Amino acid sequence: MIESIRNAFKIPELKKRILFTLGMIAIYRLGTHIPTPGVNIEKLSSMFDRGGVLGFLDLFSGGALSRFSLFALGIAPYINASIIMQLLVYVIPYLERLSKEGEEGRKKISQFTRYGTVIIGALQAFGITFMLQRQGVVLPGLQFWQFTSIVVLSLTAGSAFLMWLGEQMTDRGVGNGISLLIFAGIVSRLPAAVIKIYAQFKGEPYFVPKLLLMGIGAVLIVAGVVYIYEGQRKIPVQYAKRVVGRKIYGGQSTHIPLRVNQAGVIPVIFAMSILMFPGMIANMFMSRFESSSTIYWFCEKVGVFLQPPHIVYYSLYCAMIIFFSYFYTAITFNPKDVADNMKKWGGFIPGIRAGRPTSEFIDRTLVRITLAGSIFLAVIAIMPSILIYVFKVPFYFGGTALLIVVGVALDTVKQMEAHMVTRHYEGFMKKRGKFLR
Repeated sequence: MIESIRNAFKIPELKKRILFTLGMIAIYRLGTHIPTPGVNIEKLSSMFDRGGVLGFLDLFSGGALSRFSLFALGIAPYINASIIMQLLVYVIPYLERLSKEGEEGRKKISQFTRYGTVIIGALQAFGITFMLQRQGVVLPGLQFWQFTSIVVLSLTAGSAFLMWLGEQMTDRGVGNGISLLIFAGIVSRLPAAVIKIYAQFKGEPYFVPKLLLMGIGAVLIVAGVVYIYEGQRKIPVQYAKRVVGRKIYGGQSTHIPLRVNQAGVIPVIFAMSILMFPGMIANMFMSRFESSSTIYWFCEKVGVFLQPPHIVYYSLYCAMIIFFSYFYTAITFNPKDVADNMKKWGGFIPGIRAGRPTSEFIDRTLVRITLAGSIFLAVIAIMPSILIYVFKVPFYFGGTALLIVVGVALDTVKQMEAHMVTRHYEGFMKKRGKFLR
């Protein structure tokens, strides 16, 4: 591994990209410690100790929300805007035409996504303002309109800056910038979580067995995630021989690699982002009505049902992960285009006719393996939470965080591997294969 890292830094372009990515992550972590004025941080910290929706929001912001820094919203507004825009592409004909216009159309859709990020960020900041006013964590001496203006402008600007930062990391760095920002935020909480586990079980007689249990559980979950991420269904493809002049073309055999988890960690991130909204809206309405009113009672029940460890929350969470797995796979992989390209170049699947039958065969195979991959994602996402609330075993990061961390790490390593392979250097994956053999 040390030699692979050394080889990576021997490639000037890859070295420049890695250093640029690390620099942007450092700027992001610095911004998470710049506080927004007007908030009592001590009272705010006591709110986050209760967990719930705020804890999930804090996961995306890398602890910035619990400190109420300029980056308190994290990149959640950008994720929500991306979800809405991808759904609207299939609903609004104009956006559908743009998506088929190539690079120029994608640029316009990206611009609409940026506008949506600013709007959603402002709405979320406004909702957080109501929540903070209701909890009494605003410093005395500030009027409502003053505090609201400060918070909305600061948090919206911070969210827009993170969106720009993520796009720059994607274009000029290594890996997906938005995913790496989430990755950096989660990993930054690792030392504090380890210290908290040690302090909690330090004086107990079964400290070592519990520590071993947590370690084994974490290793098994990570191994399962890696296994699914690397899993593929290889569909064999045979190309017919063609004689052009005195040369023979084609005749080779290859395969179509269909990933078991084609969508990566996107379904988990999308499901988390959407499930945050009902709880936030319920808190906003609760602050405007009396505790004896029907609306207050309804909002309170919504807040209870859509937070762990309630069975309704886990059911919706799993269902949304499965739905977004199929949704994102349908967006990124088109069996019809694959079948048409194979037919154009004389390729065929043994035993399957070219054209429409090939497209239907690939589609059926993709549906089956996506179902298995999405169910596995859902199980891994909720398993640590079940261990926390049923067996009282502390997994502070949860399955969602582990899925994001492992998935982003694998995708980033694969991009670095591609750069190294083009320069004929031995990379991370090859070293790992030698070690396993």
